[in-house]
Amino acid sequence: MSDTETHLKQQYIGGQWVDSKGGKLHDVVNPATEEAASTVVLGTAADVDAAVAAAREAFKSWSQTTREERLALMGRIVEEYKKRGPDLARSMAAEMGAPVSFAGTAQVGAGIGGFLGTIEALKTFEFSEQHGANKVVYEPIGVVGMITPWNWPLNQIALKVAPALAAGNTMILKPSEECPGNAVIFAEILDAAGVPPGVFNLVQGDGPTVGNAISSHPGIEMVSFTGSTRAGILVAKAAADTVKRVHQELGGKSPNLVLPDADLGAVLPPTVQGVLVNTGQSCIAPTRILVHKDRKEEAVGVIKAMFDGTQVGDPSQEGGHIGPVVNKAQFDKIQGLIQSAIDEGATLETGGTGLPSNVNRGYFIKPTVFSGVTPDMRIAKEEVFGPVATIMEYSNLDEAVEIANDTEYGLSAVVSGDPAKAAEVAPKLRAGMVAVNNWGPAPGAPFGGYKQSGNGREGGLFGLKDFMEMKAISGIPA
Repeated sequence: MSDTETHLKQQYIGGQWVDSKGGKLHDVVNPATEEAASTVVLGTAADVDAAVAAAREAFKSWSQTTREERLALMGRIVEEYKKRGPDLARSMAAEMGAPVSFAGTAQVGAGIGGFLGTIEALKTFEFSEQHGANKVVYEPIGVVGMITPWNWPLNQIALKVAPALAAGNTMILKPSEECPGNAVIFAEILDAAGVPPGVFNLVQGDGPTVGNAISSHPGIEMVSFTGSTRAGILVAKAAADTVKRVHQELGGKSPNLVLPDADLGAVLPPTVQGVLVNTGQSCIAPTRILVHKDRKEEAVGVIKAMFDGTQVGDPSQEGGHIGPVVNKAQFDKIQGLIQSAIDEGATLETGGTGLPSNVNRGYFIKPTVFSGVTPDMRIAKEEVFGPVATIMEYSNLDEAVEIANDTEYGLSAVVSGDPAKAAEVAPKLRAGMVAVNNWGPAPGAPFGGYKQSGNGREGGLFGLKDFMEMKAISGIPA
């Protein structure tokens, strides 16, 4: 048995791999085969208590380290991380179904990107500022609890761990039990890089037990959560009694507002790709494609060709295909939403319910396109989290903006078309990020949303600030 297989059944607390205090075994299912990919031990509240104790002790010294010490450690983490890229990719392919080529590039790369962006921000970060008679200083918050999802697992781990380290905090990470292996390898990376004992702790577990213990723990000063809005609400409620900082990146239902005179053949492929990448399992996937009513047929042609040309296949094989969705619950939810759109009168252009013709098991979804979708349909309101595009029509730009904003979410938005005209539309969109002729934010951008997509930001300078406390000091010499 490899070290990583052994460590899957342990927790990483105080710089040591230790057995759980009362945890239970949990099989992680490979979504392509529906068979066990790995086995993890789900921890307990007692494990969280041990991790908090280790983190609080480590905070005394780690919070006093210099910028240079933190930069040196993060540089070593990046070097160790690069060595484990193939291991990370294989783990994600087996546990959450990201094809190994994609996992080894985009998924692994996103994790490195989170560290590199924070390193750049830390190099020039102003830890103190003079504002009139006040000296304002940025200090570590304390112990940070982190709860991360399965869809872009390393990206979400890095966007929390990197700024927490850079700010001088100590931390406890609970990764998703759907995809725990990459977090074990990540802990091994941090151990090899020489992260001091107790600064980073890993407790595997589920939301109701370990997630709740972290959110409600009186020894944790901040909880950072990425996941569904439903689960985020539970985290916030659990955190309320201890008045800890709650930092959330939640669900999305992003619009892709295609300008009336856009060159559809040029602008749609790079933006609509965001509905297919990672099998549509991205919180910023721009699934609501808004096109002028006079250009609907042309848009359907471009989008249908993209989806018909997308291959679905085995995530353990190299290639440009997409894999399955993460589990049966997600598969069933997506199948239900596809059926609801058919029942509510949308036009199925390609795809639909059932497995793709080339597979006979696994949680694979046919790349699916609907036109004739109206704002009152379930598929226009609910986050699908699968390779399903919905085409909606508008008569004029004011109506397009109204449809784009007609959602309880506000994570991101896309504008496809002339960038100069897009610049006039972008301020009208109620979203934390707006991408023009692309579907993801540029590196270093503050990542986060409005409304029920959460609060707080991750990435670069703004992510670093969100993991720090602000203190005003008055009455001392400037």
